[in-house]
Parts: sequence; C-alpha cells; structure tokens
Amino acid sequence: MKKKQKIALTISAVIALAFGVIPVAGAMHIMEGYLPAGYCIMWGAFCIPFLVIGWQSIKKTLAAHRKSITILAITGAYIFVLSSLKIPSVTGSCSHMTGTGLGAILFGPTAVSILGIIVLIFQAILLAHGGLTTLGANCFSMAIAGPLVSLGLYKLCKTLKAPRAVSIFIAAMIGDLFTYCVTSVQLALAYPSPQGGVLTSALKFLGVFAPTQVPLAVIEGILTVVIIYALETYAKSELTDIGFIKVG
Repeated sequence: MKKKQKIALTISAVIALAFGVIPVAGAMHIMEGYLPAGYCIMWGAFCIPFLVIGWQSIKKTLAAHRKSITILAITGAYIFVLSSLKIPSVTGSCSHMTGTGLGAILFGPTAVSILGIIVLIFQAILLAHGGLTTLGANCFSMAIAGPLVSLGLYKLCKTLKAPRAVSIFIAAMIGDLFTYCVTSVQLALAYPSPQGGVLTSALKFLGVFAPTQVPLAVIEGILTVVIIYALETYAKSELTDIGFIKVG
C-alpha cells in the first residue's frame, strides 16, 4: 500500500469515528422494535440472496486484486461517515446521506450489501442508530435498493455518453433518494393510513422526508464525484484493477 493510500485510509477511519460517536437524540434508520416481527423477517429474507452474492463478489475481487482492499475499506468508511450524519425527520426514522452510490459504481451493488450490513450492525450495536430487529429492512433500502438504482443510472448515463462527473452525480443522488422512497414504502406497509391505505401513508412519509433528504442527496452526489476524482489521482492502478478505469 502506497503512503498516500495509507493516509487516505487513515483519514477516512478517523472521520468515520469522529462523526460516529456524536450522539444525536432520536436519530436513526428505522429504529429498533419499530416494525412488526413479520415485516422484520420478510425484509431480512429478501436480503439473504444479495448478501450471499455480494460476499462471493468481494471474495472474487480480492482474490484477483488483493490491493483493491484499500479502496474497499475507504468505500466502507465513506458509507459509515455519511450514514452517521443524521437529521431527525419523522418518528421512527431520520434523514441522512447513505454513501452507497460510491460502492455501487466501483464494486457493484451486491458487494455494497456486505459493506452496508456491516455498517448497519456497528451503528445498531455501538451507536443506537437503527436496530438489530430492523436490520433487514434498513439493509434492503440502504444497501440493496439504492445501490441497484445507482449502478443502473451510472451505466445508463455512460451509454448516453454523459460526462463522467454528471454520471457519478446523478447515480449517487438518485440512489440516495430512492433509498428513502423504499424506506417510505416499508414504513407505509407496516403502518398504512386509516384513510387511503399504504399509498397515502407512503406519500405522507415521502413528504416528511423530502425537505431534508433532497438537499442531502445533492450534497452526496457532489461528494461522490469529489471522492472518485481523488481516487483516480491517488489510486489509479487499483481502480484499473477492479475495472473502473479502462486501459486502452
């Protein structure tokens, strides 16, 4: 590992720890015990195939390119940092950036499911941010659904020959917003509106999230562009190994 890469990894870890230990009352993903047991089991079951494929994807990447563990670690720290910056938004949840767009673009969405669930477990146990009973629901929205959309949009933008910065920005921003669309549906399914049912409830949750989440998504898009450009400067060979930078 080069000196600059060690410095980047150390800085990422320090920032993650610094932000992670800041107590924010009432701020979390979907909090512990907020979802009925049946929904917790259902969302957890939905996550299992993605986690299995994601674990295999990471093993394959590291077996072929051992040095890519540096970029993987930075990506995990990035997710931890951004998803720990919490703005209380609605009872039982909060608004925050996700950081998963970066991982989806670099390693694919299934690999991000592993990084995401690790982050969520640490936050639930150490920071009371989220919960173990709601781990499946939080993992599905933040570490599976959002990254899938991010990668899809990134590839679409590339196909349309959009500038790289624009492609990264759109992928990270919309992936963040889609995470909260899924979270709103998850909450609405568990707590449908007495008048209007699930759809009305989902729209209400989205309406509460939107004022804080839209600007946060824009910020995440910009930050992701900056991070990737920095990595292209200091870790070009590793990005080439994982196929993000094409040779020739």
